[in-house]
Amino acid sequence: MSLGVFRLADYQIVEADKLRERADARRLLAQTLYAKRGTIYDRNGNVLASSVECRNIAVNPQLVEDVDKTVSALVKATGIDKKTCRKLVESDGTWVYIKRQVDEDDVAALEKKNLPGVLFEQAMKRVYPYGNLASQVLGVVNVDNDGLTGLEKQYNKLLTGTNGSLVRERARDGSYIAGGAYKKVAAVDGVDIVTTLDVNIQRAAEDALAEAVEKTKAKNGSTLVTDPTTGEILAACSYPTYDQTDLENAKTEDMNLRLVTDAYEPGSVFKTLVAGFDLGVVRSSTSFEVPASIKVGDDTVTDADKRDYAMTMDVREMMRRSSNVGFVLVGRKIGADDFAAYVDKWGIGHSSGVDFPGESLGIVKERDQYDGATLGSMSFGQALSVSPIEIARAVGGIANGGVMMTPHFYKSSKGDEKDWGEGERAISEDAASQVTSCMQTVVSEGTGVGGAVDGYDVAGKTGTAERADENGGYLKENYMSSFMGFAPAQSPKVLCYITLDGTPSGSDAAAVPFQSIMANALDVLGIPHTK
Repeated sequence: MSLGVFRLADYQIVEADKLRERADARRLLAQTLYAKRGTIYDRNGNVLASSVECRNIAVNPQLVEDVDKTVSALVKATGIDKKTCRKLVESDGTWVYIKRQVDEDDVAALEKKNLPGVLFEQAMKRVYPYGNLASQVLGVVNVDNDGLTGLEKQYNKLLTGTNGSLVRERARDGSYIAGGAYKKVAAVDGVDIVTTLDVNIQRAAEDALAEAVEKTKAKNGSTLVTDPTTGEILAACSYPTYDQTDLENAKTEDMNLRLVTDAYEPGSVFKTLVAGFDLGVVRSSTSFEVPASIKVGDDTVTDADKRDYAMTMDVREMMRRSSNVGFVLVGRKIGADDFAAYVDKWGIGHSSGVDFPGESLGIVKERDQYDGATLGSMSFGQALSVSPIEIARAVGGIANGGVMMTPHFYKSSKGDEKDWGEGERAISEDAASQVTSCMQTVVSEGTGVGGAVDGYDVAGKTGTAERADENGGYLKENYMSSFMGFAPAQSPKVLCYITLDGTPSGSDAAAVPFQSIMANALDVLGIPHTK
């Protein structure tokens, strides 16, 4: 009797909470009620990503009466491997997932069969009305509706909402007890967000970039289209891309928005940021005696025209011809201290502030790290690596009268627009105007004529950077071809930056998609002709 009393006290007092939890685990079934993830819109109200109701399909193996029949029905409804399905159906436990996020239509056909042991759970999944358009920007979510990449990750807390729960009592055989314990906590849906993207400009950008990469046999490419006066990103993409609904066949590198996550030597596009105008060291009419070649550290630098004679060039002509030798002379006239100060002032090597995960800061030497070749090499865009988004922000400052705006994708939610600030001044309005004028000459009669758009004054700059190899040198016939430009030149509304990585030729390759994308963007936005 004493032993019985002791055991009873142990069950009812000492181990009571533990045993009660164990009993509840057997008796009560808790299910998640998924919140509807917020919808992502473009700037015009077009749905880019939304959530729809679906079902998770599970089985209680203890209740399955006909294994063969059940397996056959599940395979037909879900498409999973038959051997895998049978293993799950014959496993232990009372709740085993067969497949999650199954379309309602597929579930309906299975549900009508009323198979013992087959269970259904409400769920949510992401759908994309425009297919894989802007997939790298939007990103993906996992089966629990948590953002993993892109804007889905950046604004996960805002989009996710709060899941609810449903607790029901079940019998020993796993069936629900009528009138048994029941507790429901409703889910709170996530918040919708409006982005700065324009689906029409985005589609044109993706199509033009894909065509350019394929034709030039480049390794990959990226495109960025912004409004330089606000920093709003109208389109952004890299190619190759991927399909968010087929992640099993997606490559990790293709999921990256390379213009943010990767860093490159920018090449001659960087010449627009050589700040001699703002310092008053040079003007567009300042002339230099430019030799055919010049020593930069241990290297000999020449121009693309391979001339073997000296020329008198003013800065406008240097920009028009994209003279490497000429800009080495300009860089030396500026001096290493001021040059380094302005690199920093342009935000090169610092975060652009873009609201997107994984921004690369590249490699940019501090002033005390300069060696004998640094100033000369950086003057024409070599000896540093930087993400395209940083270059676009800086050149956007030239377009915007010297003031750099923060590049961003987020526009508003719940009707409230986010204030991204007034920007940061890098150079004077007069200096920005001089650079813009030189960039117009590049497009009208220089290396950038391929980027001209009928009816508009376009300011632009070409870039052809050699690609570094693993041994510290440069690869032959392997370039980063780029084109940066904005229009209308005197009152810019669109800035476009194209990079093609691994092309066998120069910047001409990037001018073709630039012209196509810029013409489309100006048309979509209804920007009047300027000439």
